[in-house]
Amino acid sequence: MGRMMEFARLDGGRTKGFLAEAGGDRPGVVVIQEWWGLNDQIRGVADRFARAGYNALAPDLYEGRVTQEPDEANHMMSGLDFPGATHQDLRGAAQHLQGAGNGRVAVMGYCMGGALTIASAVHVPECDVAVCFYGIPPREFADASTIAVPFQGHFANDDDWCTPEAVDALEADLKAGGVEHELYRYDAEHAFCNEVSDAYHVASARESWSRMADFLADKL
Repeated sequence: MGRMMEFARLDGGRTKGFLAEAGGDRPGVVVIQEWWGLNDQIRGVADRFARAGYNALAPDLYEGRVTQEPDEANHMMSGLDFPGATHQDLRGAAQHLQGAGNGRVAVMGYCMGGALTIASAVHVPECDVAVCFYGIPPREFADASTIAVPFQGHFANDDDWCTPEAVDALEADLKAGGVEHELYRYDAEHAFCNEVSDAYHVASARESWSRMADFLADKL
């Protein structure tokens, strides 16, 4: 089981996060929360990575706030400083894992965290691999064609936020930039990997985790 801790931001500040450790010589994974906050489900993802042999750190981007109400979650996500979260919190988390392990770091996340995963792949130089689950940032903030690390994406065909058309545009950007990538689509709804969500789809969740595990083992 992991534990809460603090790590340094680039600006000298501190951010809290949930750290699940596998060992000092292991690669790291930054786990980025959904719009609900750093809840038990996301902590469970970090613990799962630790059991798989990775040091995992999930930054608390909402500073302790967690909700189960969509309206409140949307309010908190809308109030998040996405550039600050990317350049300060997520880069700080990557640097912490880089120094604590073998120097190799992946970034992954779901929903809002998926969008921030793409932003990290663009803006965080410590990111060696990126795995995104059903999240796409505005192109003006993070142009996926400029990603310079191996990228894997997992998206739902029944999704009114990351629509199939939005995924098509992301795929076009990846191809235009010559980005090394794998992109998978599932006959499921948004949040199909979240086991406490009504949208949870067992087959898609298992297949996407297996594909991610193979990808990280190969690239990280």
